[in-house]
Amino acid sequence: MMDRMPGLGDSKVAATTRIARWLDQKRGRPVQWQLSPYLAVLDQIDVRAAELQLSDVADSVITERARRLADAAVGGASSESLLVETYALGREASVRTIGLRHFDVQMVAAIALRHQRFIEMQTGEGKTLVAVLPAVLAALSGQAVHVLTFNDYLAQRDAEWMRPVYELLGLSVGHVVQGMTRRQRRRAYGASVTYATARETGYDYLRHCLLRDRQEVILRPPHWAIVDEADSILIDEARVPLVIAGSEGATIDERRSEFAELTRQLAKPAHYDTGDDGRNVSLTDEGREVVQARLGCGDLAQLDNLELLTGIHQALHAEALLCRDVDYILRDGQVSIVDELTGRVVPDRHWPDGLHRAVEAKEGLRLGDQGRILSSITMQHLINRYPNLCGMTGTIIPSEDELWHFYGRPTVVIPPNQSCNRIDLPDLVFTHQSAKRAAIVSEVLQCRETSRPVLIGTSSVAESQRLAREIRDAGIQCAVLNAKNDEAEAKIVAQAGAPGAVTVSTNMAGRGTDIRLGGEDGRWRDPVVACGGLYVIGTSRFESRRVDDQLRGRAGRQGDPGSTRFFVSLEDDLMVRFDVGRWIPRRHRRRHQVEPIDDPVIGEKIATTQRIIEGQHFDIRKTLWSYSSFVDEQRRVWHDRREAVLLGQAPSLLAAGGSAKYERVCATLGESLLAEVEAQITLVHMDRCWADQLARIADVREGITLVRIGGQEPLYEFYRQVAEHYAELEARVGDAVRETFEAASITEAGIDLDREGLAGPSATWTYLVNDDPFSWLGSIADLSNIGYGVTTGLYFGGFFLARSLYRRLFGKGGK
Repeated sequence: MMDRMPGLGDSKVAATTRIARWLDQKRGRPVQWQLSPYLAVLDQIDVRAAELQLSDVADSVITERARRLADAAVGGASSESLLVETYALGREASVRTIGLRHFDVQMVAAIALRHQRFIEMQTGEGKTLVAVLPAVLAALSGQAVHVLTFNDYLAQRDAEWMRPVYELLGLSVGHVVQGMTRRQRRRAYGASVTYATARETGYDYLRHCLLRDRQEVILRPPHWAIVDEADSILIDEARVPLVIAGSEGATIDERRSEFAELTRQLAKPAHYDTGDDGRNVSLTDEGREVVQARLGCGDLAQLDNLELLTGIHQALHAEALLCRDVDYILRDGQVSIVDELTGRVVPDRHWPDGLHRAVEAKEGLRLGDQGRILSSITMQHLINRYPNLCGMTGTIIPSEDELWHFYGRPTVVIPPNQSCNRIDLPDLVFTHQSAKRAAIVSEVLQCRETSRPVLIGTSSVAESQRLAREIRDAGIQCAVLNAKNDEAEAKIVAQAGAPGAVTVSTNMAGRGTDIRLGGEDGRWRDPVVACGGLYVIGTSRFESRRVDDQLRGRAGRQGDPGSTRFFVSLEDDLMVRFDVGRWIPRRHRRRHQVEPIDDPVIGEKIATTQRIIEGQHFDIRKTLWSYSSFVDEQRRVWHDRREAVLLGQAPSLLAAGGSAKYERVCATLGESLLAEVEAQITLVHMDRCWADQLARIADVREGITLVRIGGQEPLYEFYRQVAEHYAELEARVGDAVRETFEAASITEAGIDLDREGLAGPSATWTYLVNDDPFSWLGSIADLSNIGYGVTTGLYFGGFFLARSLYRRLFGKGGK
């Protein structure tokens, strides 16, 4: 293995790997360090390439051999029997078309992916090239293969970059990005291999679930998914619901501006409390009295004041917990949410349940149309639609248990092609933030003396701007990269490794970013290497160690030198929210000092806190999965039935009903036209019933946290209520279809849906909900961490139960 894996060549790395492997085996972790089975397959690939003399044959021979393999795959040959020759051809095609030959470690990674594993490869190790080989093998059968990337830029870049490889092997490649037309998307999804973000693929699936004409279908049945940055998509974004909504006309609440102004005048802690972790908000008794007096509404908890209470708490949440340039930015007159893990603006992401509109009112913006949710799916359930799944990332190990739990696939650790030369320096911990920032500026000044490039990763837009201002005040020019200027990302990153470059960035620069030493063209590589390579500074620790590791991974790519260090303050968000200060020795708690705290216990406690937080999040996600998977099973069954109706494969409801009109129309206009009319009517009512079911689930969701207070089991009660509602749907659809058919006018042209009141929404749009619709259930797993909706419910007792009843009585379920 040592000969084929240079990254394991030095004794220190080899010893560390042996120890880690031994510990993982003892703990039963789903991590595979033993690569011998994959190396054996690699030997077979090398032998086959030599037998076929691939390096000497013409391009046409490569293409012809690939065509024969495709014929064999379509004829039923197993992918395992085709792997060796396919990978040999793919490696040779890569050399001929783009000048890159897979290293042995990349071949091992590609073999592991084909066996549906998650792989961890360090940054800069060529994951894009690795993904081509399993994609080619999967595409030989003619079924859909999706390479799911981190963003639109990478989807387009990787597809175009790898296109010559696919085409030499007789395959086509397409990519899907935001803004494409239906025709462009159909062409892209019809290609042998399609590159797209999981988000765009999910939106297209939701649109597919609302189609009423089979001629408009653009998606093929899912077959293979190869997920890049797997930990981000499969864990961080796993519970994020993708939503498609339909317009129901204006829903602007004229009092939201009044609520925003009122909550702006409330003071903490007299009028409201934000909880121990700073993530929850609730009115105090005094605050409730102030609000009631200002509104002149009487007791807010009364049924007549339900809408007022909801609006006030949404406004209070927006005012007290959501900060501009931290949680969101203002762009083009709209609120754009900043992802806390990536630092990027996420297109079309909304906060749920009217909270987004409360933020718009807080900022004095025009309120958007909330609409009615027509369909929804979480990223986790979207990915699980693929019968074959694998993924790759640079930071998977801290979360391998979670990937195993939810996706049933182990993790394989791939050693680097060259030994990592990055030096990860110990944290410097300061008593207060101003001392931390001063130390960072001083560190940058020292690096300027040797022209060493520096990348500084911050936790928010506001922090990046403030730190950049202080660096410039010290006489140092720096580039700033954050959600406000993300369009300049490629240009800024290209120069981040140039001599003397100082780049201040949110954690946008922590994933999917490759910084080349010496600048964009590498012209000044040697002097940068001589001064130690890229120096990465983190201004705070994140809740997840994976996010920290992603930032570290910008330095030391492919054996380059580099170093990293985190500068931490006891006033940082992580330290305050999770009360890390309680572990700090007393002598450091009450006085400010300029020098860093010299006590190793602090670093140990920070690392312990991160592990505890990750464990809590995992436990909550397991609880949430118990709820969301039940709903997703209903969604799957319902949409499978809908698909059969769309494709004309469902039995006729009308034919079995003995309708005289059915017999008459069938005899007059023909069975084919009547089947089409019935399908159109059925699809309309199925969509309406499913939208009603989603609204009902929302109602159940809002009241379920009160079930535990009443001594019942929340999960059982949730299952019971949701199942009862679902059981009603089939009968409702059948009755509605027959009633519509009997009343409708049917001619040789079919049925006029608009005239019969069956038209779809005047407009639809897609968006991401910024929080999981089941996030309130975190309180079931941990009642000490109660979120926005739950806090309100517990504080006001039966508020959510009453609100649920109110919606059912007055038909507001769709809102």
